[in-house]
Amino acid sequence: MSESQRPAQVMFYVQHLLGTGHLQRAVAVARAAADAGLETVLVTGGMAAPDLDPGRARLIQLTPIRTRDETFSVLVDRDGHPLDEPFKAARRDELLRLFDALRPRILMTEMFPFGRRQMRFELLPLIEHARRARPRPRILCSLRDVLTTHKQPGKTDWMLDTFAQLYDLALVHGDPDILPLESSLPRVREVADRLRYTGYVLGAEAPATGASQGGGEVLVSTGGGAVAGPLVEAALAARALSPLASAPWRVLAGPNFPEADFNSAVARAPQGVVVERSRPDFRALLGQARLSISQGGYNTVMDVLAARIPAVVVPFSSRGETEQALRARVFAARGLLHIVEDDPLTGEALARGVGAALASPPRGLEGIGTEGARETARILTALCGGGGRS
Repeated sequence: MSESQRPAQVMFYVQHLLGTGHLQRAVAVARAAADAGLETVLVTGGMAAPDLDPGRARLIQLTPIRTRDETFSVLVDRDGHPLDEPFKAARRDELLRLFDALRPRILMTEMFPFGRRQMRFELLPLIEHARRARPRPRILCSLRDVLTTHKQPGKTDWMLDTFAQLYDLALVHGDPDILPLESSLPRVREVADRLRYTGYVLGAEAPATGASQGGGEVLVSTGGGAVAGPLVEAALAARALSPLASAPWRVLAGPNFPEADFNSAVARAPQGVVVERSRPDFRALLGQARLSISQGGYNTVMDVLAARIPAVVVPFSSRGETEQALRARVFAARGLLHIVEDDPLTGEALARGVGAALASPPRGLEGIGTEGARETARILTALCGGGGRS
């Protein structure tokens, strides 16, 4: 019997299209579920990502799909060709066969139907197929703390109606006392009886704090890097203008940062600045850093706050994106980080942000629920009847 033919208690679907944040959070949840004794399969539909460690969970890669650019308007295959109907049908059938082989007790989709609506060509058939299965699995949604604001008429109605008709629960990976889901989607109150808050999901290993009081480097991180150009350029210019001009700076441009732009940044980096793609020891570096500069993605913000170092966040807000800006504003209001806007982002503005962040002592994550992965595993275990591996 192959890996994809072994039964599972939890089948967890995640589709990352641009960055890897969705995937990294899903990996942390899958690891925790597997550590709790649940046979867990993480099914990923995006491009293969480096340095993934699902622990005891099984990782199954579908034929990959990505978005052509940050507009998310066109889905393409690994070679950049727009998806046609035969491709979509083949991926749908691939997913249905996998469900039949795994026969899970819980089917969980990451973000859908509150996000990833582009994937409804395969997810709606999957969910309908699961609902017809006997015994029928519980159908859950795994959600981050903030949803993208939608202005397209009817989209919110579709999300809420689809959830109400097809799903049993949504597990919200956030703290309702800090940032309730209705802050970004007020009408989610209509399904409040099916929401379960888990607390925030931290990475597999929390950063080990150490050098935050001096001597460490400035660590600039951009997540996947697909939209990292402005931040990389501003970081190269900001060092000489900032209070940390004598400290070493490390810029992690991300695996999806365009190759030509990456080579240019490496060549133009001033003395004292190292430009790299990514680092598998990112959390260890963060724990020893003097200061963090990052975009405002869920995973990075959690890692930075756990490291208890001064933090500058440049939330991505192009093309109407609101998720990172909302999260950053809420945490900034609690004195946990300092925001620099990206409209426009300059070296001078980033340098001023560094000075402002250094003037405020870091406060960490005290008072914020951060057991999201373990609490999710507890909920999944209860839904499976309390049983793990036999």
